[in-house]
Amino acid sequence: MLLDFAQWLARDVRLFNVFNYITLRAVLACLTALAISLILGPYVIRKLTAYKIGQSVRDDGPQTHLGKAGTPTMGGALILLSIGITTLLWGDLQNRYLWVVLLVTLGFGAIGWVDDYRKVVHRNPKGLSARAKLFWQSAIGLAAAVYLAQLAQNMPALNQLIVPFFKFVAYPLGTLGFIVLTFFVIVGTSNAVNLTDGLDGLAIMPSVMVGGALGVFAYASGNIKFAAYLGIPYLPGAGELVVFCGALFGAGLGFLWFNTYPAMVFMGDIGALALGAALGTLAVIVRQELVLFVMGGVFVVETVSVILQVASFRLTGKRIFRMAPLHHHYELEGWKESQVVVRFWIITMMLVLFGLSTLKLR
Repeated sequence: MLLDFAQWLARDVRLFNVFNYITLRAVLACLTALAISLILGPYVIRKLTAYKIGQSVRDDGPQTHLGKAGTPTMGGALILLSIGITTLLWGDLQNRYLWVVLLVTLGFGAIGWVDDYRKVVHRNPKGLSARAKLFWQSAIGLAAAVYLAQLAQNMPALNQLIVPFFKFVAYPLGTLGFIVLTFFVIVGTSNAVNLTDGLDGLAIMPSVMVGGALGVFAYASGNIKFAAYLGIPYLPGAGELVVFCGALFGAGLGFLWFNTYPAMVFMGDIGALALGAALGTLAVIVRQELVLFVMGGVFVVETVSVILQVASFRLTGKRIFRMAPLHHHYELEGWKESQVVVRFWIITMMLVLFGLSTLKLR
């Protein structure tokens, strides 16, 4: 909205043409989302506390978590509010990619909200049933996949699987292959981030780092000169996603202010499912699904630990880890919560840098 207003003012005052630069609007989006999070954060926490929307803690989990019972949850609403307002303010509302990412993010956030609401307010420990949750995730994921597949028909670069580290190596997916891949990336990443969200600040910081890195890919993909130089597909309009990534970055850092150890609020499924879906959708649009797999290595390992734990117990009756997801295993091994979180942050930072190195590798 502010972009349209600035373009209208630029007819008389050329200075306002500066707002046409994506980089400026991305920085402003980051600062705006950060400000919204920091300003509204205390108010949201007070309201969640007043309505007694507190976190319940598993009895079979680490004993150190018992003290977290009652901590306000569903704080992910603050993240979505910051991202939504900021994107609408600074984004180009004519951009189709921007709307796809925003709607998928809000849609998965709505699923998480229903799940959290049933758990916390209705005191239903199961929340939204696994079948219902997967159904709605699949519905949104497939809708996004089909829409992007339609766009890909007129844009061959959007319909290729890019292999990192090997310049100009790409495999055409076809319509069905594109839809299937997009579905699994969006739904899979959403649930992976949700599984990771078990310690104070553990999920939000890797989401911020990966989101920021995907913003770099989006900017390069949307610039014909950079795309040609870096050997990545040129996707007209993809650069506008940098504004969304800036909003995600700022909103995430603002939320981390209140979510860092000891957390004053938890994001809940409303935040974790939405952030994961956002990262998955961004990766699909900029054709960096495999790079997302690398940069989001912490999310991948956390998910694999759960799969292995369940499979091992059902097949042999024995557990591989002391507790899954993996971060709980290290807690039971004697690591302090803050140690687990910061070490996982460091690992993510290294993986993100490794993923960014694929932009220019001779």
